[in-house]
Amino acid sequence: MLERREMSKGEQTRQRIVAEAAAIFNQRGYAGCSMQDILDATGLEKGGLYRHFESKEELAAEAFRYALARAVKLRTESLEQMEGALEKLLYVVRRFAQGGSGLPGGCPLMNTAIDADDGNPVLRQLVQEGIQDWKARICAMIEEGVRRGELDRKVEPRRVANTMIGLLEGALMISRLEGDASALQDAQATLETMLRGLAVAG
Repeated sequence: MLERREMSKGEQTRQRIVAEAAAIFNQRGYAGCSMQDILDATGLEKGGLYRHFESKEELAAEAFRYALARAVKLRTESLEQMEGALEKLLYVVRRFAQGGSGLPGGCPLMNTAIDADDGNPVLRQLVQEGIQDWKARICAMIEEGVRRGELDRKVEPRRVANTMIGLLEGALMISRLEGDASALQDAQATLETMLRGLAVAG
């Protein structure tokens, strides 16, 4: 029993490190965040930190997985309660444009994509997987809508998914630079018009 409690405490400490690191990496980027920053945030000694993570790269990868999972959960919360493919797609757009990522610093996908472009292959691979997963979820909604006769059978799921992701992430970057939400609001309005145009006339 004692061993089990100690393992549980260790896992809790690991999760706390990941959560603290996720916020810092998401705000400052991989290059802009040092292990000392993590130590300062967690209050741990160096030995305590390296007991859980062998390197900064390992911690950054785990922190990104945590940050992305949190953002995805926030942006897809209650999605299954939506009726029909079009409503689900509109909901995804609305949640992204209005809901935030749940982490300081904005969208972990965009932040890490920019950061990893400077030569971090591990983070780059994780970002690519995150984008592919997002595309796959959008494509699945569209394909379901086509099968059920809700969306035009000529719709190309990949093209729609790329357009949605590109427009939302680009608008988020502009909104952050300009300090207001107008670019995100414009992206939401444009995508809503586009998506409604895919529906089969009833």
